[in-house]
Amino acid sequence: MVMLKQKLRSEKGALAKAKAVRSGARKLNLVAASIRGKEAAAALTQLRFEKRRVAREVGRVLQAAIANAENNHGLDVDRLYVAEAWVGRAFVMKRFHARGRGKSSSIEKPFSNLTIVVKEREEGEKKMTAKRARGLSKTKSEQAAQAATGA
Repeated sequence: MVMLKQKLRSEKGALAKAKAVRSGARKLNLVAASIRGKEAAAALTQLRFEKRRVAREVGRVLQAAIANAENNHGLDVDRLYVAEAWVGRAFVMKRFHARGRGKSSSIEKPFSNLTIVVKEREEGEKKMTAKRARGLSKTKSEQAAQAATGA
């Protein structure tokens, strides 16, 4: 964690975390994936009109990351973009449901952790596509380097 904060300071970035978000990690990751690589203002607008309940919580964390970037690191809010957004599993609340004939079945209520990193886009830096942000596509130079190494 300390290394991540030092790396962000050198790269002009800020982060915000939410622990124990009341949603499963897979559901939360769908919303987090939809904002990766986007401009901060565009991501906030998208989250505001998202149908999923957990989008409200993701919006709060994104607003906290933007506020951290502005107040703690002195970054320009208009040039911020969502560099990373990742989700991890937290704990699971276990409950039971009474069934027939004196039996019971279990109910699991999962919680998740959410981390959002925003960075300031440099003047000449190209805008990253959503596929690149998720690591699904490569730039031409990355493809040429991969072909040269034979990997």
